[in-house]
Amino acid sequence: MMASGSTFSVIGADVTITGNLGASADLHIDGTVLGDITCASLVQGEKSSISGAVVAETARLAGKVTGSITARELVILKTARIEGDVHYDALTIEQGAEVDGRFAPNGRAAAAAAPAAKPLLEMGAEAAE
Repeated sequence: MMASGSTFSVIGADVTITGNLGASADLHIDGTVLGDITCASLVQGEKSSISGAVVAETARLAGKVTGSITARELVILKTARIEGDVHYDALTIEQGAEVDGRFAPNGRAAAAAAPAAKPLLEMGAEAAE
């Protein structure tokens, strides 16, 4: 794993990005992103707006996010406004944050998908008999 903090990119408050964003390093977003974000670590400024899915090892959100969030370590600050489902391993929410969506530990998403596959396995076993 890369040393944390060795490299990071800043998207300034005056910048709007339309399209998906991927970074192996850390991202600090003060601007607007219309698209999905995948990165190691995300820090979102208060005035920032993200419309799309966020996937990160660690995320510290202070602005607006419209879309699902998946992070190992997630901190939602009091200025955050989130519309979408949140998947996490470790979660911290400051008093005053607004979240409109469901919370689920990361393992729960995989477990929920498993029962859908089960009938196919049973059908295959019956066909083999």
